[in-house]
Formats: sequence, C-alpha cells, structure tokens
Amino acid sequence: MNSESYFRSKFEKKFKHLLMLESRRLGGVSTGNFQSLNLGLNTQDDLSQVHLNRELFFKAFHISADQIVGGKQIHEDHVLHVEQPGYYSGYDAFITNQKNLFLTIGIADCAPILFFDPITQSIGAAHAGWRGTVSHIAQKTLNKMQYHFGTQPKDCYVFIGTCIDTCYFEVGKEVAEQFPTQFIHYYPESSKPHIDLKAANFHQLTAMGIPKTQIEISPYSTITDNDKYFSYRKENGTTGRMLAVIGMKSLSTQQS
Repeated sequence: MNSESYFRSKFEKKFKHLLMLESRRLGGVSTGNFQSLNLGLNTQDDLSQVHLNRELFFKAFHISADQIVGGKQIHEDHVLHVEQPGYYSGYDAFITNQKNLFLTIGIADCAPILFFDPITQSIGAAHAGWRGTVSHIAQKTLNKMQYHFGTQPKDCYVFIGTCIDTCYFEVGKEVAEQFPTQFIHYYPESSKPHIDLKAANFHQLTAMGIPKTQIEISPYSTITDNDKYFSYRKENGTTGRMLAVIGMKSLSTQQS
C-alpha cells in the first residue's frame, strides 16, 4: 500500500509514537461503486472484500485486528471511554490513554476530528457531521478527556480531517438556523444555505482553548477530490467509507 492510500497528519513528525491519519479510496480490492479501498463495515459492499481491504490497510501500519476500536456511528453526541479493542455501536466519539489501541472513525462526508494530548498521553476521535457539530461533539470529546485524564486544551494537538466542502454542503433552512451565522454561506447558483463544517469545528476547538497553531485542517474535500475520497452525497449514498485513525504506539512497535 503506497502513500496515495492515506493522508498523514503533520503532527506525526513531531510525535514519533503517534499515528494520526485518514485513509483514501485508493489501493484496495473493492469494485464498482465501492472501488477500491472501502473500509466501511456497514455498506452494501461484499464484506469479504471489505475485510481484505481493512487487513491491507491496517497491516501497512503494523496494526492487528485486536488493537482496533470502532463502531456503528449514529450522528449523536455520545462519547465512550475505551480501554479494550472492540466494536461499540451507538457512539460517535472515543477516548483512551492506552498504548497500541487505535481509535477509528468512519467517514464519507462528515468531518473526523482526532485529538492528541502529549502531556497525559491520551487520544480522542470524533465523528462530526452537521448534527455532531451543532451538538458540540468535539468539545464533548475534549471535556471527556479532561474528566478522565486531566487533559488541558492548551496542550492538545488536533487534526480536522477531510469532509464535504462548503460550496457543496447545501442544507435546508432548518439545519442552517442551528449554526452561528459566520458558518453559513450563500452562493449565486443556489437558493439554499451552505455550511462550513471545518470552520465550525475549528471555532469550537479554539473556543475551548486549543491554540490555532495546534490544529491542522485537511486541505482536501470528499467532493472536490472525489477521485481520492468517497462521498456519500456525490455518490447518492452508494459508496464506501474511509477511516480516520489515531493511536499511540509503544516504543517496541514503532515500525512505520
């Protein structure tokens, strides 16, 4: 699997034991609408192909199946503190301070948000679509890290991953009204409002006290860069899923 199959956060270079990245749609075995690196377990793709894709992807980072945390996301604001690998349905965010435990968030237009606190050696991962964003799931994930690990926002490094871009994220008025006005945009070719998910979550994080210089935002878009990323909206719901992944490797397992 080559570097076209994933995008790595710049913070990995600062913290050598940190894995903080997201997959792309390239480099797998799925076909048709799911071509090619579909990592989503809850899609209409052939599950045997999905499992092979996941094996190929995680093997590239020396991650085994018994080190992965994931689940079926429900666009709510529930955050789970995990200490064991597994598939936990009903949660859209996870936190842990366990080494060699890798938190995953499935994405295909919503924004993944990955947190790393180098002081307490703890991590978090959140799934922020429009519902998660208006319910402040990023802030709730950070609050949970504060409660369980003593995390201070000023110490955190955060990656806001690839999602739908503003010019394509057309929503109804009832959705737009739930966002502060600075994140609502209008375009001449559309009568409906558009939402800037990345900016809305960036604002929530800085409001909590995370320095702007410690927040990285993916320059990519699931729609504009649809050749590299799956997009639920552009592909009318029949498409694959990427994974955003964060974990801390112990010294003995730092091989990638």
